[in-house]
Amino acid sequence: MHAAVRFGQHPPARRVIVHVSDTHLLAGDRPLGGRYDTAGHLTRTLEAVEALGVRPDAIVFTGDLTDLGEPEAYRTLRATVEPVAARLGAPVVWVAGNHDERPALRRELLGLEPTEEPVTGVWDLGGLRLIALDTSVPGWHHGDLDAAQLAWLRDVLATPAERGTILALHHPPLPSHIPLFDILELRDQEGLAAAIAGSDVRQILAGHLHYSTSGMFAGVPVSVAAATCYTMDLARPAEEVNGMDAGQSFHLVHVYDDTITSAVVPVVDADTAGSFTAEWVAEMAALSAQERLEAFSRKPPRAES
Repeated sequence: MHAAVRFGQHPPARRVIVHVSDTHLLAGDRPLGGRYDTAGHLTRTLEAVEALGVRPDAIVFTGDLTDLGEPEAYRTLRATVEPVAARLGAPVVWVAGNHDERPALRRELLGLEPTEEPVTGVWDLGGLRLIALDTSVPGWHHGDLDAAQLAWLRDVLATPAERGTILALHHPPLPSHIPLFDILELRDQEGLAAAIAGSDVRQILAGHLHYSTSGMFAGVPVSVAAATCYTMDLARPAEEVNGMDAGQSFHLVHVYDDTITSAVVPVVDADTAGSFTAEWVAEMAALSAQERLEAFSRKPPRAES
């Protein structure tokens, strides 16, 4: 019964999305750069996702699924992720990144003809529309969206969705804290801004940067998830930032009627305090709103000085 009790002003989220990015798998589970256990980090990330006790409406991977576009790496990715998604009852959305190769991605993950056609798609998550765009450019690491894909996007957005639209792409339409990353930015951001102008797009999910960040683009919030493989050590001068085997995380996206939140979920082995339990929550739920304030909000009396 306590699960239905509203402790604050906001009702439960209408939809929940798990946002994962930059897995960078290699064939044969080889360590990336000889040091990053990308397969092991992905497994630990998926274990953390299942431990949430949440049944998400989708699991979205925003690109750089593999590091070299090897067919075997895509098969490993699919074999690792799909059983977890099946247990959670959630569709998987694969987004292409600059390290991916469209033909292998299309064949091994989607069962499609192995062509250089962009990897795009539309999902209806109970009235919430999710659109996957392909910002990869064959043979290059920067991002772009050609006229045909932008025209397709405008056509899809011409009909509003019941609960609005979320875009998922790899290259974020944001400036980077790391100067060199701007060389690999999404080009023609003006074209994307024009395509979504006046539409029901509520949020943009992206990856590519290997660190979590957020911002606004054309009036739409952008949420960038860090990588599962390795992250960027921002605790250095911007020009000296480089990768570290720490700080891996994913995002838990909650979609409400009037807002969308993206929480960073760290994938770490750490002791956690046991103060809050299901029993404690049940006790709070049994109290009135004022009693809960007295029990949890009121500070103890200050000692006399």
